[in-house]
Amino acid sequence: MQINLTGHHTEITNALRDYVNTKFAKLERHFDHISNVHVILNVEKLTQKAEATLHVSGGEIFAESEHEDMYAAIDGLINKLDRQVIKHKEKMKRH
Repeated sequence: MQINLTGHHTEITNALRDYVNTKFAKLERHFDHISNVHVILNVEKLTQKAEATLHVSGGEIFAESEHEDMYAAIDGLINKLDRQVIKHKEKMKRH
């Protein structure tokens, strides 16, 4: 799985990059048909926003999360993506 990480109005530190890679590795354990991921970390005044688009077999999955803390925003994003990936996996099984 290839992860493209982009920062808008924020610097992508090694700590942030490692955190994102660790979290997405967890996601990949649930569903290994993720070819690539585009993650955008954005800072808007007091709000930290994380959004991602997953390219999976059979479509794309998008989610976003906002929080005052970037790490919490990434956690929220992973939780949303996890639910969507599980839903997508169930759909794939039915077909």
